[in-house]
Amino acid sequence: MTLRQKRWAAGRTVLTFLTALGAVAGAGLVGAAPADAAPGGTRVAPGVVYERFDIPGAAGPARGHLLRVDLGDPRVTLDLLHAGAVAARAPVSRLADAQGAVAGVNGDFFNISEAQHPGVEATGASVGPAVAAGLALKAAVPNGQRFGPALPPGTDTEDVIGMGVDRRVRLDGLTLAGQVRTRTGFLRLRGLNQYALPVGSVGAFTSAWGAASRVRATCGTDTDRAAPCSTDTHEVTIRGGRVVARADTPGGGAVEPGTTVLVGREAGAQELRKFALGQRVSVRHRLVASDARVPYRFAVGGYPVLAGGVPLPGLDDRTSAVRTAVGVSGGGRRVLLLALDGSPAYRGGLTIAEVARTMRSLGAVDAFSLDGGGSSTLVARAPGASAVTVRNHPSAGAERPVPNGIGVFSTP
Repeated sequence: MTLRQKRWAAGRTVLTFLTALGAVAGAGLVGAAPADAAPGGTRVAPGVVYERFDIPGAAGPARGHLLRVDLGDPRVTLDLLHAGAVAARAPVSRLADAQGAVAGVNGDFFNISEAQHPGVEATGASVGPAVAAGLALKAAVPNGQRFGPALPPGTDTEDVIGMGVDRRVRLDGLTLAGQVRTRTGFLRLRGLNQYALPVGSVGAFTSAWGAASRVRATCGTDTDRAAPCSTDTHEVTIRGGRVVARADTPGGGAVEPGTTVLVGREAGAQELRKFALGQRVSVRHRLVASDARVPYRFAVGGYPVLAGGVPLPGLDDRTSAVRTAVGVSGGGRRVLLLALDGSPAYRGGLTIAEVARTMRSLGAVDAFSLDGGGSSTLVARAPGASAVTVRNHPSAGAERPVPNGIGVFSTP
């Protein structure tokens, strides 16, 4: 059993007694939609159904918009929606239409603001790992560098929900494994296309990053996102297996295909200063799953709220907000994509604890929280349409550009 499995198993043990007490009251809810569900829903495409319903919450009624996705149907699949670069954003509807998705929701929390670092560009890059079409795009930032609400106990920024090449969706964790090798030794790689690097480390930026400045990667610390930017940095550009450029300040602009830019801070910067122009260097990296033994077709970050049918311990039950979440059942073959409505009548939303209970009432065994608030967006095509329509009301009055999402794809 992995450390992640042990954490969740411990939470399930703690809550077994409380779950048993609530079994009688909740038995009628399991597998059923909350109050005022639209009977039968609307078929979006083969294996994809859209529903709308109201959910009672501590802050008043919330309105849920739900996609039921049947991966048992061979015509249906999931993949990551993204804007073509890690450090780029676009509205969910534009991402879905550009990739041909019939439906989708927004994804991970992201680097939305840099008010605490005047003059530093907010990259728009997501917090956690990301995999699209089987390609690892990025790794996770340190826990203290994330945006979004506090993580539930026992979870971290490496947590993902993803679909393997076996077409089963599961909760997991993805850890970066990588090295920078020279003739005289190697350095551990501790970052891949991420907006924040651990203190004293070296990270790699590839063409998947985009054109955003890499300065943000050297700001803050592992425990304090607002800490000042490091003054001890160095950058090395590698092309064709050789060092072709060096600089003391991280740069910006697109990284050419076949090129890797290494950025170091503190001890990492000191190591990169030893590299000479023309020196041979090889860089290798991959994301390693904590639990799954099959490669991921797609994965996106956030945090788990329900595991094995039991809410994780320590979920916030006080702060209500508009939320987006994913639920899984049927051995990973059935997926629920939920986004709450942000219109004034429903803007109170739900607490994270209420989200977990709602996902369980809808039949989910495992569930995962994604970015919420102004980011919460659910899109789906109307029958016969060639483009998606935004089904919920984003709380800001219009779609917020986001770095990624979960796309639903279906062939006739």
